[in-house]
Amino acid sequence: MDIAKDIRDFLMARRAEITPDQVGLPAGGRRRVPGLRREEVAQLAGVSTEYYTQIERGGVVGVSDEVLGAIVSALRLSDEETSHLFDLVGAATAKRTARKPARRAGKKVPQGVQALMDSMVNAPAIVINGHLDIVAANALGRAVYQPVFDHAGTAAPNIARFTFLTTDSDETFPNGNRSADDAVALLRVEAARSPNSPAVTGLIGELATRSDEFRVRWAAHRVTAHRRGTKLFQHADVGELTLQYEVLDLASAEGLALIGYTAEPGSTTEQALRLLASLVADEHPATPVTLHD
Repeated sequence: MDIAKDIRDFLMARRAEITPDQVGLPAGGRRRVPGLRREEVAQLAGVSTEYYTQIERGGVVGVSDEVLGAIVSALRLSDEETSHLFDLVGAATAKRTARKPARRAGKKVPQGVQALMDSMVNAPAIVINGHLDIVAANALGRAVYQPVFDHAGTAAPNIARFTFLTTDSDETFPNGNRSADDAVALLRVEAARSPNSPAVTGLIGELATRSDEFRVRWAAHRVTAHRRGTKLFQHADVGELTLQYEVLDLASAEGLALIGYTAEPGSTTEQALRLLASLVADEHPATPVTLHD
């Protein structure tokens, strides 16, 4: 990955979204670029235009956290965007000094985690890695994500690959645009954290080569953490499912996160999940669902 280019494109995209009046600056007549000019960001951050231009071009070796923090404030970055910027700077610095090793994918799911998920008989649960492979699931989790598994073949089931490279992903994720945005935003975060990971760079390269939709979204440089929210599914047997989710990082397995889904009590989705759980139990009464050793 070209970290300097990622830093440049990210900062340019963010300053293009802020107008002078939002930060108390005069518009100053006709403007050739949307949003803030480099000199305006420099003014807000309290650094010279030349220094900010150097940073925006990826020249970040030796840049202090205080200066980065001032740029964060000037561009009004969110917490996720701030973490992403610092990850990019860290990756660029490591590349100039000692090469940063790829973050371990952490494919081995602790037995206790699988046992915990298996005990959640009325709540879907999956474990994913940073580049959105599903590496473990409970019975309901696999049932909800069954099309992702079916399309994976002998490869690891991957949410991003399914979203962008299958023609029927909208049938599983009815809110297709949001699902696509979320997948790209999460991959952006992981790419900055693990710039030397062959799995991450390989997946991004594959998606960029094969999907125009992915390329457009990737160029927007959106990042997000997605720790909780609501996700919409469509299941062939029980219909539409509106599920709330929570994401929990696994301290015992670096790079893995457990996503647990719940339904609002008394809702039609709760009833549908109970029906799906009974169908799954009838079809696979005692089948382990762990995907990787």
